[in-house]
Amino acid sequence: MKLTNQNKENKEDILKTFTFNNSGKGDLFRTFGFKKSEQDSGSSESQIALFTYRIKHLTDHLSVKKKDHAAKLGLLKLVGKRKRLLAYLKKEDLSRYRAIINSLGLRK
Repeated sequence: MKLTNQNKENKEDILKTFTFNNSGKGDLFRTFGFKKSEQDSGSSESQIALFTYRIKHLTDHLSVKKKDHAAKLGLLKLVGKRKRLLAYLKKEDLSRYRAIINSLGLRK
Protein backbone atom coordinates (compact mmCIF):
# COMPACT_ATOMS: atom_id res chain seq x y z
CA MET A 1 0.00 0.00 0.00
CA LYS A 2 1.47 3.30 -1.08
CA LEU A 3 1.11 6.29 1.16
CA THR A 4 0.38 9.64 -0.36
CA ASN A 5 1.78 12.78 1.23
CA GLN A 6 -1.54 13.43 2.94
CA ASN A 7 -1.61 9.94 4.45
CA LYS A 8 1.98 10.33 5.66
CA GLU A 9 1.09 13.60 7.38
CA ASN A 10 -1.98 12.04 9.00
CA LYS A 11 0.11 9.12 10.25
CA GLU A 12 2.69 11.50 11.73
CA ASP A 13 -0.07 13.51 13.45
CA ILE A 14 -1.52 10.34 14.96
CA LEU A 15 1.90 9.26 16.23
CA LYS A 16 2.47 12.69 17.79
CA THR A 17 -0.81 12.56 19.71
CA PHE A 18 -0.11 9.13 21.23
CA THR A 19 3.48 9.67 22.33
CA PHE A 20 4.17 10.12 26.00
CA ASN A 21 7.65 11.30 26.93
CA ASN A 22 9.45 10.94 30.25
CA SER A 23 8.71 14.49 31.40
CA GLY A 24 5.00 13.80 30.93
CA LYS A 25 5.33 10.64 32.99
CA GLY A 26 7.20 12.59 35.66
CA ASP A 27 4.38 15.13 35.85
CA LEU A 28 1.87 12.30 36.10
CA PHE A 29 3.83 10.60 38.89
CA ARG A 30 4.30 13.89 40.74
CA THR A 31 0.57 14.62 40.56
CA PHE A 32 -0.90 11.22 41.40
CA GLY A 33 1.96 9.26 43.01
CA PHE A 34 2.05 8.32 46.67
CA LYS A 35 5.45 9.94 47.30
CA LYS A 36 4.69 12.93 45.01
CA SER A 37 8.02 12.73 43.18
CA GLU A 38 8.99 12.15 39.56
CA GLN A 39 10.75 8.89 40.43
CA ASP A 40 7.66 7.40 42.11
CA SER A 41 6.83 5.04 39.27
CA GLY A 42 6.25 1.97 41.41
CA SER A 43 3.46 3.05 43.73
CA SER A 44 -0.01 1.76 43.00
CA GLU A 45 -1.36 5.26 42.51
CA SER A 46 1.29 6.08 39.90
CA GLN A 47 0.66 2.90 37.97
CA ILE A 48 -3.12 3.37 38.08
CA ALA A 49 -2.74 6.93 36.78
CA LEU A 50 -0.44 5.76 33.97
CA PHE A 51 -2.82 2.94 33.01
CA THR A 52 -5.73 5.39 33.03
CA TYR A 53 -3.85 7.73 30.70
CA ARG A 54 -3.04 4.89 28.31
CA ILE A 55 -6.63 3.57 28.47
CA LYS A 56 -7.99 6.97 27.48
CA HIS A 57 -5.68 7.17 24.51
CA LEU A 58 -6.46 3.63 23.37
CA THR A 59 -10.18 4.37 23.68
CA ASP A 60 -9.76 7.43 21.48
CA HIS A 61 -7.77 5.37 18.98
CA LEU A 62 -10.42 2.64 18.88
CA SER A 63 -13.19 5.16 18.29
CA VAL A 64 -11.41 6.03 15.02
CA LYS A 65 -10.02 2.60 14.11
CA LYS A 66 -12.82 0.19 15.02
CA LYS A 67 -11.18 -2.89 13.48
CA ASP A 68 -7.85 -2.66 15.31
CA HIS A 69 -8.12 -5.90 17.24
CA ALA A 70 -4.59 -5.75 18.64
CA ALA A 71 -5.31 -2.39 20.25
CA LYS A 72 -8.59 -3.74 21.58
CA LEU A 73 -6.78 -6.66 23.21
CA GLY A 74 -4.21 -4.31 24.72
CA LEU A 75 -6.99 -2.11 26.05
CA LEU A 76 -8.70 -5.07 27.73
CA LYS A 77 -5.40 -6.14 29.31
CA LEU A 78 -4.78 -2.62 30.65
CA VAL A 79 -8.28 -2.41 32.09
CA GLY A 80 -7.72 -5.76 33.83
CA LYS A 81 -4.38 -4.64 35.27
CA ARG A 82 -5.89 -1.40 36.54
CA LYS A 83 -8.81 -3.30 38.07
CA ARG A 84 -6.46 -5.64 39.94
CA LEU A 85 -4.34 -2.74 41.20
CA LEU A 86 -7.45 -0.92 42.41
CA ALA A 87 -8.63 -4.06 44.21
CA TYR A 88 -5.21 -4.40 45.87
CA LEU A 89 -5.18 -0.76 46.92
CA LYS A 90 -8.72 -1.01 48.28
CA LYS A 91 -7.71 -4.03 50.36
CA GLU A 92 -4.48 -2.45 51.67
CA ASP A 93 -5.42 1.19 52.28
CA LEU A 94 -8.98 2.39 51.78
CA SER A 95 -8.16 6.09 52.16
CA ARG A 96 -5.53 5.97 49.38
CA TYR A 97 -8.01 4.05 47.21
CA ARG A 98 -10.71 6.69 47.68
CA ALA A 99 -8.23 9.49 47.01
CA ILE A 100 -7.06 8.03 43.68
CA ILE A 101 -10.62 7.27 42.60
CA ASN A 102 -11.67 10.87 43.28
CA SER A 103 -8.60 12.44 41.71
CA LEU A 104 -8.86 10.39 38.51
CA GLY A 105 -12.66 10.45 38.41
CA LEU A 106 -12.95 6.75 37.70
CA ARG A 107 -16.02 5.36 39.42
CA LYS A 108 -19.17 6.50 41.15
